[in-house]
Amino acid sequence: MRIGFVGLGAMGQAMALRLLDRGHELVVHNRTRARAEPLLAAGARFAGTPAEAASDTEVVFSMVADDAALEAIVTGEAGIAAGLPSGGLHVSSSTVSVRLTRDLAALHESLGRRFLSAPVLGRPPAARDGTLFVLTAGSETAKASAAPILADLGQRVFPLGDDPTAAALLKLSLNFLIFSTIEQMGEVFALNEKNGTPPKAVFDVLVNSFFGAPVHRNYGRLMVERSFENPGAPLSLAAKDTRLLLEAGEALNVALPMGSLVRDRLLASMARGDESLDFASLSDRAREDAGLPTG
Repeated sequence: MRIGFVGLGAMGQAMALRLLDRGHELVVHNRTRARAEPLLAAGARFAGTPAEAASDTEVVFSMVADDAALEAIVTGEAGIAAGLPSGGLHVSSSTVSVRLTRDLAALHESLGRRFLSAPVLGRPPAARDGTLFVLTAGSETAKASAAPILADLGQRVFPLGDDPTAAALLKLSLNFLIFSTIEQMGEVFALNEKNGTPPKAVFDVLVNSFFGAPVHRNYGRLMVERSFENPGAPLSLAAKDTRLLLEAGEALNVALPMGSLVRDRLLASMARGDESLDFASLSDRAREDAGLPTG
């Protein structure tokens, strides 16, 4: 299948390479062309604008960092919505706000295009080997059109109805569960380290007893090894996601007290200059509170 792909950061590049591996023909665009070079070397074609990437493809994917970036590549004469042919499908895999998701769905409908919200769970290595989890929300025809491609990207696809905002909000919610789990593990590691049990020993008990889920294994290992320098996703994106979660809670009159705590931990980390580190580094705030070194 001929697929457009716009946004070639760590996740987007990994997803696009996976689609090339699965035999799809790709037309790619990124604001910085250098990020496209590995894909061009693997056989992809470069498009000068998002509209061009969308114009000669059956489906176009987008994977960008935030609301501003997604709005920039979708709207306007050079945007995806303008470039898509009538009935064309835009699959948005970015983690963005409920508000923007609603607005973009309405924009596509007004132009006679289709829009599918399809954010993903997993880090770039999972994208590269096709083991992501994918949330989808949109029309049944949009989900059916995207299904063969999403099957190449993920080990399971979770359909969430026809309202695209359902997938956007659940993705923010699941990211919040990851961040709050990191906070909990950070506190547990710090408490037990102060009592003489090193984090590695605590981690061994956790993942080999009742806490063996990927979120405990993967992020707990990063915390024990203090491997924060080559982020799967930077702390700044975690702060963005938590802000969007709290905005959604306010709009729905749902109190999220743990969300406020995580937001403050992330802001404190950014104030210390950690915004480019892996978001597992937010666990250092618990270490600081315990008087433990973070260097």
